[in-house]
Amino acid sequence: MKVQFKNKIKKNKSFIFVFSILLGVISSFALPPYNYFIINFFVYSLLFIFFNFLNGNKKNLFIFGLLFGFGYFFSNLYWISNSLKFDDNFKFLIPVSLILIPLFLSIFYGISFLVLSFFRLNYNFSSILYFASVISFVEYLRGTILTGFPWNLTAFSLSELTYSIQILSLIGTYSLNLLAITLFVLPSLIFFRNNIKIKILFFLFIFIALVTNNIYGLKRIEKFSNIKNQVFESKIVIVSPKIQLNRYFSDESPINKIYEIIKISRPETDIKTMFIFPEGILSSIYLEDLNNYKNIFHKNFSENHKIILGINRTENFKIFNSLVLLNNKLDVLAKYDKNNLVPFGEFLPFENFLSKLGLKKITQGYNSFSDSLERELISDGKYKFLPLICYEIIYTGKLNKKSKDFDYIINISEDGWFGNSIGPEQHFSHSIFRAIEEGKNLFRSSNNGISAHINPVGKIEDKIKSTQSGVIEVKNVKFIKETIFSDQGNKIFFYFLLIYITLASFLKRKDL
Repeated sequence: MKVQFKNKIKKNKSFIFVFSILLGVISSFALPPYNYFIINFFVYSLLFIFFNFLNGNKKNLFIFGLLFGFGYFFSNLYWISNSLKFDDNFKFLIPVSLILIPLFLSIFYGISFLVLSFFRLNYNFSSILYFASVISFVEYLRGTILTGFPWNLTAFSLSELTYSIQILSLIGTYSLNLLAITLFVLPSLIFFRNNIKIKILFFLFIFIALVTNNIYGLKRIEKFSNIKNQVFESKIVIVSPKIQLNRYFSDESPINKIYEIIKISRPETDIKTMFIFPEGILSSIYLEDLNNYKNIFHKNFSENHKIILGINRTENFKIFNSLVLLNNKLDVLAKYDKNNLVPFGEFLPFENFLSKLGLKKITQGYNSFSDSLERELISDGKYKFLPLICYEIIYTGKLNKKSKDFDYIINISEDGWFGNSIGPEQHFSHSIFRAIEEGKNLFRSSNNGISAHINPVGKIEDKIKSTQSGVIEVKNVKFIKETIFSDQGNKIFFYFLLIYITLASFLKRKDL
């Protein structure tokens, strides 16, 4: 009877399709801004159980993984289509983007399940380790191949558990992702045929590991709280103006926006200040045109002021999305050109072909931006900071290849492309992970997103919501030494994979 029931389910393709998509959709609610991480214990255990249920049919397993991924990404990345609403030439692509982007990303889950089908998994401990290893490795590939898109990894469902995620400073996001998947699969142990004593010992080990991790997190945060504040040579003012995105596409004079950001900044002549303005607020002009407004800046800012601004610039017939450090005379003191560009948003893949079809990048202008291969540190005088533009904050383990000798991170962004959706919260959660991984204060200025000061242990010291305008003033901060992860990077993830595979092979030989 039991075998007949299994065969009946296996032949019921409609049930498999609906069930897998539904699991993916449900899993999305574990992510920011919902953060119901407890859901993943239910979802991943069912994934593991259903995988074993379908084991032996590679085609069905691939489809199961593909549809789970589609439901997952469709429900948490729907907001990407919002970026196509600002230009009538792109509106016809909205239905296409809603389907094709999740479908492409879901291929990684399909591949995961297909690869796992060769491991002959069962209801045992070694199978859990193989299961978590393969899925997390393919997630790593998703975050690195081509331009990489490490958005909404399972680990981000833990973003509000500040004590628990301090381990990021040691092992990084991909390793935490591996451990999180392992943890979420554990309820499936009830189906294991192992001796009850072995199950109890295993649960006891997991419990001790979780308690130890939280004690480490608690001690790390407690140690940080006892560090003395250091006064910044220049006060930092994070500016969040909330200039609506549709104004970028109008003929409105840049002067209006300049006066708007000056008004909200409230510069004080006698106080040394570094103002951080977000990405793209003067998108209608280039850096080379900014001198036309020199008198306005010179009149409102003093020699005590420095300005960080996201603006486009041209050089050798190339266009760059740049972060520049300026004085009150608009002299360029330092500049950084974005390394990681957004496909279709900032450059058009296969441009020679697709441009003939009338397509262009989504942002203003017809020519694609050029990327830079260098990310030099920028000095504000006494300190050095690492510049990151927009979604460069989502990349883990490779923020700066040349030098780790920087004091803080500045991330400027324009999240208006996400619209009134869950996108800005998801984007912001990456900032928390980067601050902990690198052990650095992170100052984030986003026009239509969340602006904040995040300290080196991931606590949000101050925050401006995506619907609000205002400034955050930072006069003193606490610094800590570089973290193990900032020194070692993602190679730690591969150490974990090696340990997992070795342990899984040992347990398999012991039939555990």
